[in-house]
Amino acid sequence: MREYTQFYINGQWVDPVTPNSFDVINPATEEVCAHIALGSEEDVNAAVAAAKAAFASYSRTSVQERIELLESCAEVYQKHYNDVADAIREEMGAPRELAAGAQAYTGLGHLKEAAKVLKTFKFEEDLGPNRVFKEPIGVCGLITPWNWPVNQISCKVAPALAVGCTMVLKPSEVAPLSAYIFARIMDEAGVPAGVFNLVNGDGPVVGTALSRHPDVDMMSFTGSTRAGSLVAQNAAPTVKRVTQELGGKSPNIILEDADLEKAVTSGVMHMYQNTGQSCNAPSRMLVPRARLAEAEAIAAKVTEAVKVGDPSADGTTMGPVVSEVQFNKIQGLIEAGIKEGAKLVTGGPGRPEGIEKGYFVRPTVFSEANNEMTIAREEIFGPVLTMIPYDSEEEAIRIANDTPYGLAGYVQSGDIAHARKVAARIRAGNIAVNGAGAGFDVPFGGYKQSGNGREWGAHGFTDFLEIKAVAGYGE
Repeated sequence: MREYTQFYINGQWVDPVTPNSFDVINPATEEVCAHIALGSEEDVNAAVAAAKAAFASYSRTSVQERIELLESCAEVYQKHYNDVADAIREEMGAPRELAAGAQAYTGLGHLKEAAKVLKTFKFEEDLGPNRVFKEPIGVCGLITPWNWPVNQISCKVAPALAVGCTMVLKPSEVAPLSAYIFARIMDEAGVPAGVFNLVNGDGPVVGTALSRHPDVDMMSFTGSTRAGSLVAQNAAPTVKRVTQELGGKSPNIILEDADLEKAVTSGVMHMYQNTGQSCNAPSRMLVPRARLAEAEAIAAKVTEAVKVGDPSADGTTMGPVVSEVQFNKIQGLIEAGIKEGAKLVTGGPGRPEGIEKGYFVRPTVFSEANNEMTIAREEIFGPVLTMIPYDSEEEAIRIANDTPYGLAGYVQSGDIAHARKVAARIRAGNIAVNGAGAGFDVPFGGYKQSGNGREWGAHGFTDFLEIKAVAGYGE
């Protein structure tokens, strides 16, 4: 049993002002695996005060000092890599290979990428007699989700450290264990006191206190569109910057000239990665109507080969969803798909056969859906794929863009020029052609209700910077 009931404030592990214990549930067993404390407004005030005090000196550190700090963070992270992976497996049920090979790896990747970018990043622009400077924005409130916990922590903390900001992190209370280890890494790596602070808590109390705090200069939020809207509303009276990485309902357009077997197989496998709990999951597969039956057969074959089970067992390819709340939501949406007349190709309600405990969901494929159905409109955030037939390429593009979201899109084609033309017409922040993956240097973020701002790589520095123009500087 992990006891993570302290907060990291001003370089020290401290008790909460008011004790408020919270059970962390292992979703594979439904048993308590850890205790944390939920913070209060008083805890937030202490953390923000520490960050504000530290900003005066940390914002004036040299680029070289910050490069060395990020490199130290990456080095220490590597030492604790297996600890991070184990925590992610325990707190959110990620299978061992996913937890170590992807989840924990992203945390290290963002630290290394930020150090690399910082070596050539230009904080000053010479305009002859005038000069433009990019300066750290100040104290940053960071609110991160449970689905890619360390990824979302690191892709905010790394650029903030790189440009000279200080911060207060509120990780998800549903999956807070890897965040606690991350804080230990920051401490061991020598991050100066007050620069990085951690306060656990829920959104209504700690999230609201951070968003409203007059000494917080910027909020960076990742989570649901509903919660992101609340953060923006709470931040509005103090006119602080708010960046948001929110939900998605991403289309995967399989064009007529695609290799259907390859395209459907990769699309289904991508959908089930992380048990479908990714905001950029390719959850709407658009298929030429004449080839829909063939695509259904391929999707069923791939789905039925998925091994759902104990995240710590060898060979498991899909674990549980993160919580009972998520399990119940997904079950309701599967039932809605059936009720609204979508064709259930495979899967369906309930747990997989032979599993009686844990928040395990049957990987599910619906077909013959239309874009007005609930399963095509709402972000399910589980292993549920919706296949939608189309009769023309123009119709496919229209369906792809007919969503309040715009985080990601996917295009499959046997002709790269054809794929590029279709990709150019999808209104989304990240497009993948023929299953290609992006590196840590590629910006991540969305259009419309999928948020604003960008994370990852050099583009991820931008939201943590203010622009100052100085006229007559060169005279």
